[in-house]
Amino acid sequence: MTNFSDLFVTIAVVAVAVVLLLGLINMLRGGNANRSQHLMRLRVLLQFVAIVIIMGVIWWRAA
Repeated sequence: MTNFSDLFVTIAVVAVAVVLLLGLINMLRGGNANRSQHLMRLRVLLQFVAIVIIMGVIWWRAA
């Protein structure tokens, strides 16, 4: 079960990093402000999901 939970955590963290980089690249290139805003909101949502997954894994391993 440890490998399965490690995979979930890794996917969640990578998803946050990818969306963060896409948002930063869009802002640095002077892209559409609405797209940057959408990507940053998506990043916040993904960060919430990642934290929930990480806390769930910690709780699961402690039990």
